[in-house]
Amino acid sequence: MDTGNGLRTFDAAVAIVTGAASGIGRALAEELARRGAQVILADRQIELAREVAAGITTRQGSARAVEVDVTDFPAVERLVGETVQTHGRLDYLFNNAGLAIGGEARLYQYEDWQLVLAVNLHGVVNGVQAAYPAMRTQGYGHIVNTASMAGLCPSPMAVSYAATKHAVVGLSTSLRIEAAEAGLRVSVLCPGFIRTPILRGGGKYGKDLRQLSPEQQDRLIERSRPMDPADFARRALNAVARNRAIIIVPGGWKLLWWLNRLSPSFVLWLIRRMYRSLKRQLADTASPTSAEGA
Repeated sequence: MDTGNGLRTFDAAVAIVTGAASGIGRALAEELARRGAQVILADRQIELAREVAAGITTRQGSARAVEVDVTDFPAVERLVGETVQTHGRLDYLFNNAGLAIGGEARLYQYEDWQLVLAVNLHGVVNGVQAAYPAMRTQGYGHIVNTASMAGLCPSPMAVSYAATKHAVVGLSTSLRIEAAEAGLRVSVLCPGFIRTPILRGGGKYGKDLRQLSPEQQDRLIERSRPMDPADFARRALNAVARNRAIIIVPGGWKLLWWLNRLSPSFVLWLIRRMYRSLKRQLADTASPTSAEGA
């Protein structure tokens, strides 16, 4: 259906999803197509993105894959321009591509910081800079940026990731106010633990500096009870359709956000305890005894 300003939600809408070859991006693309949108899957992993697009078309959806590096602004701008030229509109841009560096900051190299900033922050900026003028020209559109609960609360062992996600939240909520004056929408997704490649070493192009074995990673991941990405996508898109500003899924994570707003010092104390507990768990999983009993 069409909303009053021309935005389609979601039937017959045109949507670009970055980082669409896997994880949350893939789930968003598949759910958008299921709801009738024409989806452009943008990703550096082009072969995998093509497989996802082929699966969507097999199920009678509309999708195509495009190889794009979100850190390359001319490429992102070209993608937006070609999409508008081909379809005559751009209803949604999901700035979703991201990666992580796992481990304590003392283990970082300078290049690790630059990598996370380039993809998680500059990649979002590039998407906004490419799509926002086009959407202003057509008079409607919805930019949806993927941040994280790490963008709303302290996140030790993911400090570079948290820094970029805090920036994405600030960018999104600030731009939302400006965009509303032009009839545009901006939302930010703040997932909790979702079962995506980022949980296993930072994503395709990320890193895990903790040097854990796959078995050790599995044990830590399952303790967090991650949500299935398809379930996340359904809930997230329902909130996007309602034009929510900050979208937290699973909903239980809202409690931590509310606590952090009410008493930041208490949440610092709480997460410090969690951090120390995690360090003990990592020490346990890395110990020879633990490895032999796995």
